[in-house]
Amino acid sequence: MKLIKKGAEAELYLINWFGYKAIKKVRVSKNYRIQSLDNFLRNYRTLNEAKMLINVKRINIPVPTVFDVILEEFSIVMEFIDGKLLKDLIPQLDDEMLDEIFTNLGCIVGRLHENGFFHGDLTTSNVILVDKNIFLIDFGLGGVSQEIEAFGVDVHLMLRALESTHHEISQKCFEYFKNGYSSTFSKSKEVFSKVLEIRRRGRYVVERRVKATINSFCI
Repeated sequence: MKLIKKGAEAELYLINWFGYKAIKKVRVSKNYRIQSLDNFLRNYRTLNEAKMLINVKRINIPVPTVFDVILEEFSIVMEFIDGKLLKDLIPQLDDEMLDEIFTNLGCIVGRLHENGFFHGDLTTSNVILVDKNIFLIDFGLGGVSQEIEAFGVDVHLMLRALESTHHEISQKCFEYFKNGYSSTFSKSKEVFSKVLEIRRRGRYVVERRVKATINSFCI
């Protein structure tokens, strides 16, 4: 078992699963949490992610196949996707490839939302490319909903990830994403309106924090 990634919530191990390369995702304990709460959250998120992967696979969303769930270890064994993170590949892609990939990504996310699922952490760090084939990963915060808010948060997270990591091409990539998304989700206009609302909320919070900081210095 080889550790290949150590994140804030989980560790990823490359393992041999009956002759297949597989990933074992183990949710780690948090010392700052009460033990019973820690176990509950790790158990819930492990089971939730496994269910999400299985359910969205049934509607042809490209995600890793789940091989096993070991709740005693707070772990999921899943298919190893031998590709690269979209986040890392973006600087190497020309306009034509960016158009194709983000349009296809938008189509996939739109289909996900059309079927009542949301990802919960939709960023370029949770998209793997194998050649031009797209896979979504890390559904630990995902769920089922018909609320525009949940879908708007997904789309906003993608936009924010693009702006923070690839600012110079973020708007172009997001437009490609929107084109694909609109073609597969019937309520896309409502979602885009919600994204604007979410962004206004964020600016309001920042402004309030800045004013509070200024006032504290003036007292």
